[in-house]
Amino acid sequence: MKILHTVEFYHPSVGGMQEVVKQLSERLVKLGHDVTVATTKLPERTGNIINGAKIAEFSISGNAVRGLNGDIETYREFLLNSDFDIITNFAAQQWATDIALPILDLVKAKKVFVPTGFSGLYMPEYREYFESMKTWLKKYDMNVFLSDNYRDVNFARECGVENKTLIPNGAGADEFLPGPEVDIRQVLDIPADHFLILHVGSHTGLKGHAEAIKIFAQADIRNSTFLLIGNTFGGSGCTRECGSTAETFNSSTSARLRNKRIIVTELSRTETVCAYHAADLFLFPSNIECSPLVLFEAMASRTPFLTTDVGNSREIISWSGSGLLLPTVLECTEYVYSRAEIAGSVQMLENIYNNPVARESMKNLGFKAWLERFTWEKITKDYERLYLNLLKV
Repeated sequence: MKILHTVEFYHPSVGGMQEVVKQLSERLVKLGHDVTVATTKLPERTGNIINGAKIAEFSISGNAVRGLNGDIETYREFLLNSDFDIITNFAAQQWATDIALPILDLVKAKKVFVPTGFSGLYMPEYREYFESMKTWLKKYDMNVFLSDNYRDVNFARECGVENKTLIPNGAGADEFLPGPEVDIRQVLDIPADHFLILHVGSHTGLKGHAEAIKIFAQADIRNSTFLLIGNTFGGSGCTRECGSTAETFNSSTSARLRNKRIIVTELSRTETVCAYHAADLFLFPSNIECSPLVLFEAMASRTPFLTTDVGNSREIISWSGSGLLLPTVLECTEYVYSRAEIAGSVQMLENIYNNPVARESMKNLGFKAWLERFTWEKITKDYERLYLNLLKV
């Protein structure tokens, strides 16, 4: 098959959507397919083929509501004049999908949409956009949802969309099964007997870094390290704030008396996977998600998790038995944000810290569920099967 995946940002840009499309694109190439990724041109990208996936770059930014800028007509002609068998648009509310939406009837390829959450669904300025979305969804040959109970799939149900299916996110067996390549505790000078709590997420200000630090700092647990791994975002994001808060805590009497420490750092992907394997618990009080990859990666590394009721984390817990929901409150502003209730979350962390039997059960259940249902190897086969079936119609 000749496949086009479209996404706003792609490798070497880092993020959840980038990782999903990278995993699927490169693995479909390994299965023998011709895959192109249409995405934003980045100065740090040095080649137009990455691990077999071809890159079609466009100097475009924005979306249909905020406004589109750049070489829009070139991208439109690229979609209309291409000879792809399958075109899959990943994520709404960004140019690579929004330019395609009004011309779906004119695109010759079979068309697939992976909405990934509809984060602006409740924002007043997106009202007309999502009114039109009721029609656009029905023009795709298939809509792929990451969850069976989240705002995007529920919106589709309410609109009477029938051309839909569920394919979840996951984590790669080839990445997690071999085990750690390095001892991350030794690299970061974390004592072997420390209870290691991990958080992985970019410094966007929306990954719950501030809440995670508060929960760890206030918890009555001893001989423990909180490792926060995140790359900078949009300049610095919350990087400086996280680093400063960690330094203040590490020099406090409370940290000294309980032998606790916070490490805020940026690691390579290989080192991050090693950190997953080394961790005793994954703490993820994020504010907004669709279907968090990091929870599947925790499952793959046999690491139980605590997470806010964000995206489809509740559903992931029901699928796996690998985690627990932190007490969560919803803040309804222009977005709907999830916020961990700190006192209750502190209590939950203390409880799971003191219950190794529960942690052992959670990690084993999660690993088993991941291996059976949520490896990228299996998920890529699901996409391949979907694409092939569409071409038979």
